[in-house]
Amino acid sequence: MIKKDNIMEKMVSELELIERHVLMLKATKENQPIGIIRLSEILGIPRHKVRYSLRRLENEGLISPSSEGARVTDRYDGFMADVERSMNDLGKRIELLRSIFSET
Repeated sequence: MIKKDNIMEKMVSELELIERHVLMLKATKENQPIGIIRLSEILGIPRHKVRYSLRRLENEGLISPSSEGARVTDRYDGFMADVERSMNDLGKRIELLRSIFSET
């Protein structure tokens, strides 16, 4: 098996982390308040990864903890719109890169 280039590994790793955070935010919005165990069950993600993501999302001000479980904050809609815009921009960049490869 050929090992991926380190640059590509980092890119894929970051995209996977963003995907997990977005999925966790969406599941939290749809099931709030929700705890770690339930999020883990819904998403099929290990609890330690759920904890990590929740901590990161809380630090970003996107969720707030409560005794009943996590809830999204009023920053949720703006963040999700920013993610969508960023994904569209990334899609355009990926298409540009593909066109470079098709020229060779």
